[in-house]
Amino acid sequence: MKFTLDRPGKLHVVRGYAPGRLRIGEREFSRSVIVSAATLIEDWRPQQIGDLIAADLEPALALEPQVLLLGSGARQVFPEPALLARLHAARIGFEVMDTSAACRTYNVLVGEGRSVAAALIIA
Repeated sequence: MKFTLDRPGKLHVVRGYAPGRLRIGEREFSRSVIVSAATLIEDWRPQQIGDLIAADLEPALALEPQVLLLGSGARQVFPEPALLARLHAARIGFEVMDTSAACRTYNVLVGEGRSVAAALIIA
């Protein structure tokens, strides 16, 4: 799926996603990432939603977003509730959705100037 939202400056915007591939700006990725408007964390450890552990969320928490979008891959799959408890405790809103939906939602929220991060599994 190709996305067309362009924003001036150095904002990280998702330009396209297909299972196994993600394009942020002009760069392509085949491994999971965490992205916010100003930060891009490459080679995020979990490569499938089943690989996710609580410590994997720490880099996203360090960005201090108001909202964290968790893209679970080609299908929406919810992680164990205990894994998301850390987000709740930190008072960070979160949504779990398939990665394509997470990319679209991320772009909209970044375009609105919202404090958002997306943890994207590219499987």
